[in-house]
Amino acid sequence: MAEITATMVKELRDRTGVGMMECRKALVAAEGNVDAAIKYLRERGISKAEAKSLRETKEGIIFSYIHFNGKIGVLLELNCESDFVARTDEFKALAEDIALQIAATNPLALTAEAIPAEIIEREKDIAKNKAINEGKKPEFMDKIIDGNIRKYCSEHALMEQGLISDEKRTVKDLLTDAIGRTGENIQIARFTRYALGE
Repeated sequence: MAEITATMVKELRDRTGVGMMECRKALVAAEGNVDAAIKYLRERGISKAEAKSLRETKEGIIFSYIHFNGKIGVLLELNCESDFVARTDEFKALAEDIALQIAATNPLALTAEAIPAEIIEREKDIAKNKAINEGKKPEFMDKIIDGNIRKYCSEHALMEQGLISDEKRTVKDLLTDAIGRTGENIQIARFTRYALGE
C-alpha cells in the first residue's frame, strides 16, 4: 500500500476544503492517488462544503468574548445562510471556539492573502538575511524564503492557524466540518481583538 504523506493530505485538503482526517481516509481508500481520492470524497458527498462555500451568508451573529481576567476581548462576526442555524447552540459554540482562538493567538488577518504586502516583504527580507548569515547556499534561497513565509502565514492568518485545542487541525478545518454538519455555508466576516493598554 502507498505511504500517505502529510504533503499528500495537505494537497487534498487544499483542493477540496475537506478536513484532514477525511482526506487521509480518502487517500488510504484511493491508495495514495489524489485524483481518485477527490472522486471518493465527491461520491460520498463529503466535498459538498466546497460548493456550499460559494453560497451567500446573510444571517449569523456578532459574538463577544471577554477573557476571564478582563484584559482581552474579542468581537467576531460569524455568518451563515439562515437564522435557524445562527440560533443553534452548535453555531454559538463554533463562534466561541473561534473567538478563543483569536484571543489566544492575536492573528494579523483572516487569510494569508489579507496579510498586508509590506509585512510579507519585511518577513522575506528577514528570512533572506537570516539564511545569508547562516551561510545557506544561494540556490536554496527561494525555497528557504517560501518556507519561512508559509510558516509565518500559518501563525498569523486566522484560517491557516492550528487550533489551540488541536494543533493538527486548522481554523479552516473547523469551519469546513461545521459546514458539513449544518449543510450551510459559514464564513468569518470580520473580527477585532482588544487588549488592555494596546
